Amino acid sequence: MSIETGAVRESGATRLRGIRACVFDAYGTLFDFASATARCDDVPADLRASLSTLWRDKQLQYTWLRSLQGDYADFWQVTSDALDFALDSLGIANAPRHARLMDLYMTLSAFPEVAGVLRQLRQAGFVTAILSNGTPAMLTAAVHAAGIGDLLDAVLSADAVGKYKTHPRVYEYGLRQLGLAAREVSFQSSNAWDAYAASAFGMRVVWCNRYGQREERLPGRPDHVIRSLDELPALLEHAR
Repeated sequence: MSIETGAVRESGATRLRGIRACVFDAYGTLFDFASATARCDDVPADLRASLSTLWRDKQLQYTWLRSLQGDYADFWQVTSDALDFALDSLGIANAPRHARLMDLYMTLSAFPEVAGVLRQLRQAGFVTAILSNGTPAMLTAAVHAAGIGDLLDAVLSADAVGKYKTHPRVYEYGLRQLGLAAREVSFQSSNAWDAYAASAFGMRVVWCNRYGQREERLPGRPDHVIRSLDELPALLEHAR
């Protein structure tokens, strides 16, 4: 597998067969989490990249740490707490800036290829869905802002089970809502930890490695690695 070039894991690998649904992670996969800070004029330009990275890293850490503590708070609260930490760490904390960034997070920009890929998948007969840590309100706002609501059959939130990915109950919930077996689902995530966990759970997985990450040393292994979702349709046998 060539992570650096985004090549398919196995040279000449056959298409994924028996897939009925394509399920997507949201943040970093469909929606660009960096677009909130990029669009915020209230953040000094030279700090926007650092703020975005620190905010995202802390956001994920808090989901895992709260899971270990058994002290669940929804993703909106986790995102707000992580932003507080990031702004304070960079010495730019104030209430209006925090509020503006949280508002922008509700309407993150979709990556350019997203709508076209979802349309292709629907035309090919696949069920399309989101399975995300985001709250229902966060996901509804992002989907509406991106104009992709009519291209999705389901938008599923981990909030329904009070757990965060990579907990198996989140993946179980997605399958239960779709009425499908794990091997009938192709799961797409840009987060390596999420891709590996979904694979270990039993789903077929296409890791959209947008950020040039290294392979994880965790259970599971993606079936394919791509750099952009526009490479996905060619990896799937049509559902009909």
